[in-house]
Amino acid sequence: MKLANMHDSKSCAEKLVGSSPTSGNMKQKIVVVVGSTAVGKSALAVRLARTFNGEIISADSRQVYRGLNIGTGKITHHEMQGVSHHLLDVTNPKKQFSVVRYIVPAEKTIADISSRGKIPIICGGTGFYISALVDGIVLPDVPANPDLRTRLKKKTPSELFQILQKLDPRRAKEIDKYNARRIIRAIEIAEALGNVPKLSALRRYNPLFIGITLAPQELQKRIRVRLFKRMQQDMVAEAKRLHIGGLSWKRMDELGLEYRYLALHLQGKLTRAEMLKKLNTEIWHYAKRQMTWFKRDKRIKWFTDPFSKPTNERIKNIILKFLRI
Repeated sequence: MKLANMHDSKSCAEKLVGSSPTSGNMKQKIVVVVGSTAVGKSALAVRLARTFNGEIISADSRQVYRGLNIGTGKITHHEMQGVSHHLLDVTNPKKQFSVVRYIVPAEKTIADISSRGKIPIICGGTGFYISALVDGIVLPDVPANPDLRTRLKKKTPSELFQILQKLDPRRAKEIDKYNARRIIRAIEIAEALGNVPKLSALRRYNPLFIGITLAPQELQKRIRVRLFKRMQQDMVAEAKRLHIGGLSWKRMDELGLEYRYLALHLQGKLTRAEMLKKLNTEIWHYAKRQMTWFKRDKRIKWFTDPFSKPTNERIKNIILKFLRI
């Protein structure tokens, strides 16, 4: 079912271009699709882009890496259905990529999409990237502290997580508690500033947030089914190719979730069954952390069945109204 006809799509795009910051004081309108892993964000974003003449900007901290396809659930060319996607496959996984590096190209892409009469649609589950882009988070200019890092590297992820909980409880709720590198950086920032991040007074965009979610039991089922599907697609072989291509076990551990446990399996530290069990649990925990982040944002309009006919109509009408104002 189409959410809107072509006349509506063109009208919406024209209205959006008129709201560009370069044409006056009105803020650039963007649509933002959010939710936890496995809920169907990418499919919904594609449907909206096809309906409203849009292009999609990924907001996923791991899908920026080339070669991390099956493990991250990166959208395939077929699934894109002809819709242009941006900020996928932009860097080598051997290199660190941060939210700081994400913001500039994301802002340029939004400007480019709108300049061509199309609607920018941000889609992803990395809440920090989305907040930094949409709300203009002032990213902390905290230099590395070598002495602190040396001391912290001697501690286990569990010990590091406990330190962060005391310094910045809010950040601790959102972070991957097994990712030592990220926890150390968060501690480093918290030691310097007290907490992170801080919001700027100026927000560049006027966003419409569409959030999709599922009942816990249904989400757990989808996570489990998707994990086994990825295994059938030979996610293990992908990880093996990445390592042979120069991606170290340590770097795979830093990339987290699938690649952390795939690395352990390939090193013989986990059996296939143990890897699947741990991965299923950790992906579920990750999904809950994502929802903890997004549930704080009262701007998000939540939908529990985004592909049913009634919900499609509601989403369509909300977007049409937003773009026409």
